[in-house]
Formats: sequence, structure tokens, C-alpha cells
Amino acid sequence: MVRPLIKEQFENYNYPFVEGYVVMTEPWSPFSDLHAHRLAPRRQRSAASTGNPEWLIQMEHLLEVLNQGVVVMNDHREILFANSRFLEMTGLSSQDLRDSEPSRLYSSQEWEFLVQQGDVALKAGQNRYAFVLPRKDGSRLPVIISSRVLRNSGTQFGIITFTDISEQVEVEDELRSANDRLQQRQIEIEEDLRLAVLVQNSLAPKSVSWDNITVDSFYHPVHWIGGDFVLVNSQNHEHVSLLVGDVSGHGIGSALIANRIYSDMTVQLRSGMPFVDMFAELNRFLIEDIPGSGMFVTLAAARIDVQRRQMVFAGAGHPPAMLARGGQNPMLLESRSMVVGVVPEAVDLSSSVELPLDPDDRIVLYTDGITEVFNARGEMLGIEGVREIVRKASVLPAEQMKQRILDDVTAWRSGPATDDVSLTLVHVR
Repeated sequence: MVRPLIKEQFENYNYPFVEGYVVMTEPWSPFSDLHAHRLAPRRQRSAASTGNPEWLIQMEHLLEVLNQGVVVMNDHREILFANSRFLEMTGLSSQDLRDSEPSRLYSSQEWEFLVQQGDVALKAGQNRYAFVLPRKDGSRLPVIISSRVLRNSGTQFGIITFTDISEQVEVEDELRSANDRLQQRQIEIEEDLRLAVLVQNSLAPKSVSWDNITVDSFYHPVHWIGGDFVLVNSQNHEHVSLLVGDVSGHGIGSALIANRIYSDMTVQLRSGMPFVDMFAELNRFLIEDIPGSGMFVTLAAARIDVQRRQMVFAGAGHPPAMLARGGQNPMLLESRSMVVGVVPEAVDLSSSVELPLDPDDRIVLYTDGITEVFNARGEMLGIEGVREIVRKASVLPAEQMKQRILDDVTAWRSGPATDDVSLTLVHVR
């Protein structure tokens, strides 16, 4: 609290005006004996009886009402006056002060520092710094020390004020401790995320190539881990199953759901479970086993008979897959089911479609991190934009096509990616 002393108050008592009392301590209970002595009427005290200058005697009762500790010293660093606030802060009595030198209250290093600060005050006329005030019980009270040099009748006096900042220091210590705990927790979280990234990366499909088919995949989460997942399964290289999924949201929650779905559907793909049953089981899991999560999933799945060159495709609320043939406008393979995890009737029983494949066909499956990108004018690339990119890239050798698609999407996008990106390219030879 700021309680400045105004010049008129000092003029009324006929002593020099001293500015600079700008910080106050908490209120204290004064020591009764010293307090009564200092508040005695001025007519009962004189410079002769106390040895103090007249201006200090006149000033003492005002210094007593200040909400801060105050000490007045002469040029020999002897204490001439200490108000009851100061005594309360230190736990000392007036007798303690009379019987001891100020230097005895501090360690040698502390006193050396104080002498240096005193020299600064003498040269500049004032000084202000944070330090400690020794207490009678041996503890140290954090304070702000403000000192000002007063010259009167050829003699220099030091007026020193002490502001108790123990509460602020305590709060700072608590904040520092809390920050240390947060940093430690952050280290733990980052380690957990690092392990989660390793796990999720181990699930990302690697490019595979067999006699008559090649599968090339790309996956990039917008955060450390994400909700996109891609499964590629082949038990005999004659039947290849693929599944691309996108869990709503980003980050840890989406990644956990994605990993659970990945595990379940890996087993289901290997067993040859029909896509409609897989989608229905996932829909039930999301609605019944984790109700209230707000999570939903889009899916695109393909099962390819390599020898017969036949493909079964099914989608659930997912961006359409594309069947590209040598520079032609790609065929869109639309989802017939809704997104799963929202309503019990999301899966269409006739959601699967079968179609023939030709040599050199390319099948492109992706998530909306490919389509929902915007250029500098705020225009979204969209499905038709991706379709045109795929058409142009389909004239390239198959091993170059995936990278060309990614490069053209990046060239369209203004700024960094804002969603997880997954792209899987199947080449039927």
C-alpha cells in the first residue's frame, strides 16, 4: 500500500521535508514500552535529553504511524531511532538495539553487502534493493530496503525503510515449486508421447510389393500422434486387404481409439470378415462400449483378388476412393454407409460393391487431410481438386505417382498441414 507523506505535514512540525516513503509493510503490534516513549508529548522530550537532533524528535511520532519499518542512523552507522514496526519485524527490543551494533545482526558477507549499498546511497543520495532483515530467532525476513541520505546542520543521516515482502517471496517460491513440478510432468508426458509415437509408427504400413501388386503408403500426423490409421494385410499374396480410417479429432484421444480399432480390425481382416460386419461391429463398439466419447470414424476398405483382378470396396462416411487408369478421369468409389459411431443404423447392408480391375490400375485411398486443404485465397482443394491431381499423376510410373500427389497437394496448400494426412496407393500390374 502506498501512503506518501506530503510536504505540508512536515512543514507543520518545522523539520526538513523528506521524500521517498513509497512502500509499506504489513501493520504490526508495537512494543508497548518503546511505543509509549516515542509517542510522549514533544514538550516532555528534547534534543538534550535524547541526544537526537530536534528534527528527528519532531518526526518520530509520524514515523511510528508508517506501515513500514524505519531506522534512522548517523554518519557513524549508529542507530538513532527505530520505530516499533521495525522492532516487530526483527523481534528485537529497544534494549537489544541499544546493546548491539547493527553489524552484529548480519553475517560478515551480509554486512559487507550492506556497506556497499550504503556507499551507493551516499553517492546517489538514495538506494533501493531487495535483501533480508535478520530476526532475533536467527531467521531472515525478506524485505525491500529503501534508503535516503539527509543532510542537516552539516551532519549526514541515513533514513532507511524496510518493507516486508515475505508473502510475495512465499508466493514466488510456491510458483517456482509448481513450475518445477509442471516441468517434471512435462518431461514425463513427452516421454510417454515419444513411446506412443514409436508404437503408432510401428503400426504404419510399410511399402510392400508382390508379383502382381504393389502397395505404397504415406502417413503424417498433425501432432505427435493422430487419429488416422492404415491397415494392409495379405496372407498369401493373392488376396490383399486394405483399410484406411480416420478417427475424429486429433492427438492422444484419437490415437488411442485408432490403435484400438487397428488391433480389432487387423484380426477381422485376417479372418476374412465381410466389410459390412466389420463396420457394424465398430459402430456398436463406439456407441455402446465408449458412450459419450463423441468419437466417430470414417472408413474406406478394399479387398483385392490379385489373380482374378477383382476388388470389393466399401466405405463409411469416408472421402471417395479413386480408381485411376492411364490419364483418364478417375472413377470415384463413394461410401454407401454413414460415419460409424453416431447412430445405430449407420451401416448400409449393401455397402459393399464389386468391380473388375485391369493391368496398371491404380487405386487411391486417403483421408480428408488430403482434400480439406486451402490455398492462399481460402479455396479448398476438395475431392474434384484431388481427382484432377490423381488424373495427371496417373500417367507417371507407379513408383512416382504417390509422391507427385503429395507434392501437388502441398503446392496447393497455404501454410502447414492442419489435419492428419494418410495416402495409400495400390498398383495392380
